[in-house]
Amino acid sequence: MKALGIILAGGGSSRLGDLSKKRAVAAMPIAGSYRCIDFALSSMSNSHVQKVAVFTQYNARSLNQHLSSSKWWDFGRKQGGLFLLTPTVTTTNDSWFRGTADAMCQNIDFLRDSHEPYVVISSGDCVYKADLGKMLQYHIDKNADITIAYTQIDNTLDNPARFGVLTLDKDNKILSLDEKPAEASGNIVNTGIYIMRRRFLIELLNRADKEGRYNLVQDIIVPLIGTRNVYGYELPGYWSNIATVDAYYRTNMDFLKQDMREYFFGGYNSIYSKETDEPPAKFNEGASVRNSLIASGCIINGAVENSVLCRKVYLGSNSVVRNSVILGDVYISDNTVVENCIVESRGTLRSARQYKGTDGKIRVVVESNERYLI
Repeated sequence: MKALGIILAGGGSSRLGDLSKKRAVAAMPIAGSYRCIDFALSSMSNSHVQKVAVFTQYNARSLNQHLSSSKWWDFGRKQGGLFLLTPTVTTTNDSWFRGTADAMCQNIDFLRDSHEPYVVISSGDCVYKADLGKMLQYHIDKNADITIAYTQIDNTLDNPARFGVLTLDKDNKILSLDEKPAEASGNIVNTGIYIMRRRFLIELLNRADKEGRYNLVQDIIVPLIGTRNVYGYELPGYWSNIATVDAYYRTNMDFLKQDMREYFFGGYNSIYSKETDEPPAKFNEGASVRNSLIASGCIINGAVENSVLCRKVYLGSNSVVRNSVILGDVYISDNTVVENCIVESRGTLRSARQYKGTDGKIRVVVESNERYLI
Protein backbone atom coordinates (compact mmCIF):
# COMPACT_ATOMS: atom_id res chain seq x y z
CA MET A 1 0.00 0.00 0.00
CA LYS A 2 1.57 3.25 -1.13
CA ALA A 3 0.62 5.28 1.90
CA LEU A 4 2.30 6.76 4.95
CA GLY A 5 0.56 6.13 8.27
CA ILE A 6 0.06 8.75 10.97
CA ILE A 7 -1.53 8.00 14.34
CA LEU A 8 -2.51 10.97 16.48
CA ALA A 9 -2.08 9.71 20.05
CA GLY A 10 -0.98 12.81 21.93
CA GLY A 11 -4.18 13.71 23.74
CA GLY A 12 -5.69 13.00 27.12
CA SER A 13 -9.37 13.04 28.04
CA SER A 14 -10.90 14.74 31.07
CA ARG A 15 -13.98 12.58 30.49
CA LEU A 16 -11.97 9.53 31.57
CA GLY A 17 -11.33 11.18 34.93
CA ASP A 18 -8.81 9.37 37.10
CA LEU A 19 -8.14 6.78 34.40
CA SER A 20 -6.28 9.29 32.24
CA LYS A 21 -4.11 10.70 35.04
CA LYS A 22 -1.50 7.97 34.55
CA ARG A 23 -1.55 7.49 30.80
CA ALA A 24 -2.65 8.76 27.41
CA VAL A 25 -6.01 7.51 26.18
CA ALA A 26 -4.27 5.55 23.43
CA ALA A 27 -2.44 3.56 26.12
CA MET A 28 -5.62 2.41 27.90
CA PRO A 29 -5.77 -1.40 28.28
CA ILE A 30 -8.36 -3.19 26.16
CA ALA A 31 -9.56 -6.82 26.47
CA GLY A 32 -7.00 -7.59 29.15
CA SER A 33 -3.85 -7.91 27.05
CA TYR A 34 -3.96 -5.06 24.53
CA ARG A 35 -3.62 -1.28 24.40
CA CYS A 36 -6.04 0.89 22.47
CA ILE A 37 -3.37 2.01 20.01
CA ASP A 38 -2.77 -1.64 19.02
CA PHE A 39 -5.95 -1.58 16.94
CA ALA A 40 -4.87 1.35 14.76
CA LEU A 41 -1.33 -0.02 14.45
CA SER A 42 -2.59 -3.50 13.52
CA SER A 43 -4.99 -2.12 10.92
CA MET A 44 -2.10 -0.28 9.28
CA SER A 45 0.19 -3.31 9.46
CA ASN A 46 -2.47 -5.64 8.05
CA SER A 47 -3.10 -3.10 5.25
CA HIS A 48 0.63 -3.18 4.36
CA VAL A 49 1.36 0.37 5.44
CA GLN A 50 5.11 0.08 5.96
CA LYS A 51 5.95 3.44 7.53
CA VAL A 52 3.97 4.75 10.51
CA ALA A 53 4.51 7.79 12.72
CA VAL A 54 2.87 8.03 16.14
CA PHE A 55 2.50 11.52 17.64
CA THR A 56 2.62 11.42 21.45
CA GLN A 57 2.52 14.16 24.07
CA TYR A 58 0.20 13.83 27.08
CA ASN A 59 1.37 11.34 29.76
CA ALA A 60 3.41 9.61 27.09
CA ARG A 61 5.75 7.47 29.22
CA SER A 62 3.74 4.23 29.26
CA LEU A 63 2.70 4.67 25.63
CA ASN A 64 6.29 5.26 24.53
CA GLN A 65 7.40 2.17 26.45
CA HIS A 66 4.72 0.13 24.75
CA LEU A 67 5.95 1.36 21.35
CA SER A 68 9.64 0.84 22.12
CA SER A 69 10.00 -1.80 19.39
CA SER A 70 8.34 -1.89 15.97
CA LYS A 71 8.67 -5.66 15.56
CA TRP A 72 5.40 -6.49 17.32
CA TRP A 73 3.44 -4.84 14.49
CA ASP A 74 5.94 -5.85 11.78
CA PHE A 75 7.13 -2.34 10.97
CA GLY A 76 10.84 -3.15 11.39
CA ARG A 77 11.88 -2.97 7.74
CA LYS A 78 14.71 -1.30 5.85
CA GLN A 79 12.14 0.73 3.93
CA GLY A 80 9.75 1.92 6.60
CA GLY A 81 9.47 1.52 10.34
CA LEU A 82 7.67 2.89 13.39
CA PHE A 83 8.53 6.46 14.44
CA LEU A 84 7.64 8.25 17.68
CA LEU A 85 7.32 12.00 17.19
CA THR A 86 7.06 14.27 20.21
CA PRO A 87 7.20 18.04 20.78
CA THR A 88 10.77 19.24 20.33
CA VAL A 89 12.38 22.54 21.21
CA THR A 90 14.13 24.02 18.18
CA THR A 91 15.48 27.40 17.15
CA THR A 92 12.13 28.21 15.56
CA ASN A 93 9.71 26.53 17.99
CA ASP A 94 9.48 26.04 21.75
CA SER A 95 5.80 25.09 22.21
CA TRP A 96 3.89 21.90 22.85
CA PHE A 97 1.61 20.54 20.16
CA ARG A 98 -1.25 23.04 20.06
CA GLY A 99 -3.53 20.73 18.14
CA THR A 100 -3.59 17.83 15.70
CA ALA A 101 -2.57 19.96 12.72
CA ASP A 102 0.16 21.68 14.70
CA ALA A 103 1.57 18.29 15.73
CA MET A 104 2.04 17.36 12.07
CA CYS A 105 3.24 20.84 11.17
CA GLN A 106 5.97 20.74 13.82
CA ASN A 107 7.14 17.52 12.17
CA ILE A 108 6.63 18.68 8.58
CA ASP A 109 10.11 17.47 7.63
CA PHE A 110 8.98 13.90 8.29
CA LEU A 111 6.25 14.34 5.70
CA ARG A 112 8.55 16.09 3.23
CA ASP A 113 11.24 13.41 3.50
CA SER A 114 8.78 10.58 2.90
CA HIS A 115 8.03 9.33 -0.59
CA GLU A 116 4.62 7.67 -0.27
CA PRO A 117 2.01 9.48 -2.42
CA TYR A 118 -0.80 9.14 0.15
CA VAL A 119 -1.24 9.62 3.90
CA VAL A 120 -3.58 7.64 6.15
CA ILE A 121 -4.32 9.49 9.41
CA SER A 122 -5.96 7.78 12.37
CA SER A 123 -6.71 8.71 15.95
CA GLY A 124 -5.20 6.45 18.61
CA ASP A 125 -8.19 6.30 20.97
CA CYS A 126 -10.51 4.11 18.89
CA VAL A 127 -11.06 0.35 18.74
CA TYR A 128 -11.62 -0.92 15.21
CA LYS A 129 -10.27 -3.18 12.46
CA ALA A 130 -10.09 -1.73 8.97
CA ASP A 131 -8.83 -2.70 5.54
CA LEU A 132 -7.24 0.63 4.70
CA GLY A 133 -6.31 -0.61 1.23
CA LYS A 134 -10.01 -0.73 0.32
CA MET A 135 -10.48 2.76 1.72
CA LEU A 136 -7.55 4.05 -0.35
CA GLN A 137 -8.96 2.47 -3.51
CA TYR A 138 -12.30 4.11 -2.76
CA HIS A 139 -10.49 7.44 -2.33
CA ILE A 140 -8.81 7.02 -5.74
CA ASP A 141 -11.99 5.89 -7.50
CA LYS A 142 -13.88 8.91 -6.19
CA ASN A 143 -11.07 11.27 -7.23
CA ALA A 144 -11.37 12.66 -3.71
CA ASP A 145 -9.20 15.34 -2.16
CA ILE A 146 -10.00 14.01 1.34
CA THR A 147 -11.81 10.84 2.38
CA ILE A 148 -13.24 10.53 5.90
CA ALA A 149 -14.26 7.17 7.33
CA TYR A 150 -17.61 7.29 9.09
CA THR A 151 -19.92 4.98 11.00
CA GLN A 152 -23.45 5.04 12.34
CA ILE A 153 -23.70 4.77 16.11
CA ASP A 154 -26.54 3.70 18.36
CA ASN A 155 -27.97 6.82 20.02
CA THR A 156 -29.12 4.73 22.99
CA LEU A 157 -25.53 3.67 23.78
CA ASP A 158 -23.52 6.79 22.98
CA ASN A 159 -24.07 10.47 22.30
CA PRO A 160 -23.25 11.44 18.68
CA ALA A 161 -22.64 15.02 19.86
CA ARG A 162 -19.26 14.06 21.27
CA PHE A 163 -18.04 13.34 17.73
CA GLY A 164 -18.08 15.11 14.41
CA VAL A 165 -21.55 14.61 12.88
CA LEU A 166 -21.68 14.20 9.10
CA THR A 167 -24.33 14.74 6.46
CA LEU A 168 -23.79 13.18 3.04
CA ASP A 169 -25.48 13.16 -0.34
CA LYS A 170 -26.52 10.00 -2.18
CA ASP A 171 -23.01 9.69 -3.66
CA ASN A 172 -21.41 9.87 -0.20
CA LYS A 173 -19.98 13.33 -0.79
CA ILE A 174 -19.85 15.16 2.53
CA LEU A 175 -22.18 18.14 2.71
CA SER A 176 -21.35 19.19 6.27
CA LEU A 177 -19.26 18.20 9.26
CA ASP A 178 -20.46 19.58 12.58
CA GLU A 179 -17.62 19.02 15.04
CA LYS A 180 -18.87 18.21 18.55
CA PRO A 181 -22.19 20.08 18.24
CA ALA A 182 -24.27 21.07 21.26
CA GLU A 183 -27.00 18.82 19.89
CA ALA A 184 -26.47 16.20 17.18
CA SER A 185 -28.66 16.31 14.09
CA GLY A 186 -27.95 12.68 13.17
CA ASN A 187 -26.02 9.56 14.12
CA ILE A 188 -23.46 9.40 11.27
CA VAL A 189 -20.15 10.26 12.92
CA ASN A 190 -16.54 10.83 11.97
CA THR A 191 -14.33 7.92 13.07
CA GLY A 192 -11.12 9.97 12.95
CA ILE A 193 -9.64 8.12 9.94
CA TYR A 194 -8.63 10.21 6.91
CA ILE A 195 -6.88 9.71 3.57
CA MET A 196 -5.39 12.42 1.38
CA ARG A 197 -2.37 13.00 -0.82
CA ARG A 198 0.84 13.69 1.08
CA ARG A 199 1.71 16.81 -0.91
CA PHE A 200 -1.81 18.14 -0.47
CA LEU A 201 -1.54 17.62 3.30
CA ILE A 202 1.80 19.47 3.40
CA GLU A 203 0.24 22.37 1.49
CA LEU A 204 -2.71 22.52 3.90
CA LEU A 205 -0.48 22.36 6.99
CA ASN A 206 1.79 25.16 5.76
CA ARG A 207 -1.19 27.38 5.05
CA ALA A 208 -2.78 26.65 8.44
CA ASP A 209 0.47 27.36 10.26
CA LYS A 210 0.82 30.77 8.62
CA GLU A 211 -2.75 31.62 9.64
CA GLY A 212 -2.38 30.35 13.22
CA ARG A 213 -4.82 27.45 12.85
CA TYR A 214 -3.92 24.26 14.69
CA ASN A 215 -6.78 21.74 14.51
CA LEU A 216 -6.93 19.27 11.62
CA VAL A 217 -10.70 18.86 11.53
CA GLN A 218 -12.04 22.25 12.57
CA ASP A 219 -9.40 24.45 10.96
CA ILE A 220 -8.44 22.48 7.85
CA ILE A 221 -11.01 19.89 6.79
CA VAL A 222 -14.27 21.69 7.63
CA PRO A 223 -13.45 24.82 5.55
CA LEU A 224 -12.76 22.59 2.53
CA ILE A 225 -16.21 20.97 2.54
CA GLY A 226 -18.19 22.42 -0.33
CA THR A 227 -15.11 23.71 -2.13
CA ARG A 228 -13.11 20.46 -2.60
CA ASN A 229 -14.02 16.81 -3.13
CA VAL A 230 -14.47 15.54 0.44
CA TYR A 231 -16.07 12.10 0.53
CA GLY A 232 -17.25 9.76 3.25
CA TYR A 233 -16.32 6.09 3.40
CA GLU A 234 -18.49 3.85 5.57
CA LEU A 235 -16.24 1.89 7.91
CA PRO A 236 -17.51 -1.70 8.09
CA GLY A 237 -17.58 -3.69 11.30
CA TYR A 238 -17.07 -2.62 14.88
CA TRP A 239 -15.86 0.84 15.91
CA SER A 240 -15.74 2.45 19.34
CA ASN A 241 -14.14 5.56 20.80
CA ILE A 242 -13.08 4.92 24.42
CA ALA A 243 -12.62 8.51 25.60
CA THR A 244 -15.35 8.37 28.29
CA VAL A 245 -15.69 6.07 31.30
CA ASP A 246 -18.92 4.52 30.02
CA ALA A 247 -17.53 3.97 26.51
CA TYR A 248 -14.32 2.45 27.87
CA TYR A 249 -16.24 0.07 30.13
CA ARG A 250 -18.72 -0.87 27.40
CA THR A 251 -15.93 -1.57 24.89
CA ASN A 252 -14.19 -3.96 27.27
CA MET A 253 -17.48 -5.70 28.04
CA ASP A 254 -18.05 -6.15 24.30
CA PHE A 255 -14.98 -8.40 24.18
CA LEU A 256 -16.75 -10.91 26.42
CA LYS A 257 -18.89 -11.79 23.38
CA GLN A 258 -17.52 -14.69 21.36
CA ASP A 259 -18.35 -13.18 17.97
CA MET A 260 -16.49 -10.01 18.97
CA ARG A 261 -13.33 -11.97 19.87
CA GLU A 262 -13.52 -13.97 16.66
CA TYR A 263 -13.91 -10.77 14.64
CA PHE A 264 -10.76 -9.16 16.08
CA PHE A 265 -8.54 -12.14 16.90
CA GLY A 266 -9.71 -15.04 14.72
CA GLY A 267 -8.02 -16.00 11.47
CA TYR A 268 -5.86 -13.62 9.45
CA ASN A 269 -5.48 -9.89 10.03
CA SER A 270 -5.60 -10.22 13.78
CA ILE A 271 -4.70 -7.57 16.37
CA TYR A 272 -1.10 -7.52 17.56
CA SER A 273 0.47 -6.17 20.72
CA LYS A 274 3.75 -6.04 22.58
CA GLU A 275 4.59 -9.43 24.10
CA THR A 276 5.31 -9.74 27.82
CA ASP A 277 7.04 -12.35 29.94
CA GLU A 278 4.33 -13.07 32.51
CA PRO A 279 3.46 -16.73 33.14
CA PRO A 280 -0.01 -18.03 32.21
CA ALA A 281 -2.88 -17.20 34.54
CA LYS A 282 -3.05 -19.49 37.57
CA PHE A 283 -6.35 -20.76 39.01
CA ASN A 284 -5.98 -22.12 42.51
CA GLU A 285 -8.34 -24.44 44.36
CA GLY A 286 -11.60 -22.61 45.02
CA ALA A 287 -11.34 -20.38 41.96
CA SER A 288 -14.41 -19.91 39.78
CA VAL A 289 -14.47 -18.09 36.44
CA ARG A 290 -17.50 -17.48 34.20
CA ASN A 291 -17.61 -15.52 30.93
CA SER A 292 -14.46 -13.52 31.63
CA LEU A 293 -11.10 -12.61 30.12
CA ILE A 294 -8.13 -13.33 32.38
CA ALA A 295 -4.76 -12.05 31.17
CA SER A 296 -1.36 -13.59 31.79
CA GLY A 297 0.26 -13.25 35.21
CA CYS A 298 -3.06 -13.32 37.10
CA ILE A 299 -3.56 -15.49 40.19
CA ILE A 300 -7.19 -16.33 40.93
CA ASN A 301 -8.37 -17.69 44.28
CA GLY A 302 -11.93 -16.32 44.25
CA ALA A 303 -14.82 -15.89 41.79
CA VAL A 304 -14.79 -13.88 38.56
CA GLU A 305 -17.95 -13.32 36.52
CA ASN A 306 -18.53 -11.24 33.38
CA SER A 307 -15.29 -9.32 33.88
CA VAL A 308 -11.99 -8.40 32.24
CA LEU A 309 -8.80 -8.78 34.28
CA CYS A 310 -5.63 -7.28 32.87
CA ARG A 311 -2.14 -8.58 33.52
CA LYS A 312 -0.81 -9.50 37.00
CA VAL A 313 -4.07 -9.22 38.96
CA TYR A 314 -4.23 -11.12 42.25
CA LEU A 315 -7.67 -12.13 43.53
CA GLY A 316 -7.81 -13.35 47.11
CA SER A 317 -9.82 -16.19 48.63
CA ASN A 318 -13.61 -15.75 48.92
CA SER A 319 -13.39 -12.53 46.91
CA VAL A 320 -15.75 -11.80 44.03
CA VAL A 321 -15.28 -9.70 40.90
CA ARG A 322 -18.44 -9.21 38.89
CA ASN A 323 -19.22 -7.05 35.83
CA SER A 324 -15.94 -5.16 36.23
CA VAL A 325 -12.70 -4.19 34.50
CA ILE A 326 -9.57 -4.62 36.61
CA LEU A 327 -6.47 -2.93 35.21
CA GLY A 328 -2.97 -4.33 35.58
CA ASP A 329 -1.09 -5.21 38.77
CA VAL A 330 -4.06 -4.87 41.15
CA TYR A 331 -4.07 -6.80 44.43
CA ILE A 332 -7.56 -7.71 45.67
CA SER A 333 -7.45 -9.06 49.21
CA ASP A 334 -9.57 -11.83 50.72
CA ASN A 335 -13.34 -11.49 51.24
CA THR A 336 -13.63 -8.43 48.99
CA VAL A 337 -16.46 -7.74 46.54
CA VAL A 338 -15.97 -5.68 43.36
CA GLU A 339 -19.04 -5.13 41.20
CA ASN A 340 -19.77 -2.75 38.29
CA CYS A 341 -16.38 -1.07 38.69
CA ILE A 342 -13.23 -0.11 36.85
CA VAL A 343 -10.25 -0.54 39.17
CA GLU A 344 -7.17 1.55 38.36
CA SER A 345 -3.84 -0.24 37.99
CA ARG A 346 -1.33 -0.94 40.78
CA GLY A 347 -3.93 -0.51 43.50
CA THR A 348 -4.53 -2.61 46.59
CA LEU A 349 -8.09 -3.36 47.68
CA ARG A 350 -8.07 -4.29 51.35
CA SER A 351 -9.85 -7.30 52.78
CA ALA A 352 -13.55 -7.47 53.64
CA ARG A 353 -14.43 -4.35 51.62
CA GLN A 354 -17.17 -3.80 49.07
CA TYR A 355 -16.70 -1.70 45.95
CA LYS A 356 -19.92 -1.40 44.00
CA GLY A 357 -21.21 0.75 41.19
CA THR A 358 -24.60 0.41 39.55
CA ASP A 359 -25.70 -0.77 36.14
CA GLY A 360 -26.31 2.85 35.18
CA LYS A 361 -23.16 4.36 36.70
CA ILE A 362 -19.82 2.58 36.68
CA ARG A 363 -17.61 3.31 39.68
CA VAL A 364 -13.93 4.08 39.11
CA VAL A 365 -11.87 2.75 42.02
CA VAL A 366 -8.46 4.27 42.73
CA GLU A 367 -6.69 2.78 45.76
CA SER A 368 -3.04 3.40 46.52
CA ASN A 369 -2.82 1.42 49.76
CA GLU A 370 0.57 -0.17 50.43
CA ARG A 371 0.32 -3.94 50.32
CA TYR A 372 2.51 -4.59 53.34
CA LEU A 373 -0.04 -2.80 55.52
CA ILE A 374 -2.74 -5.43 54.84
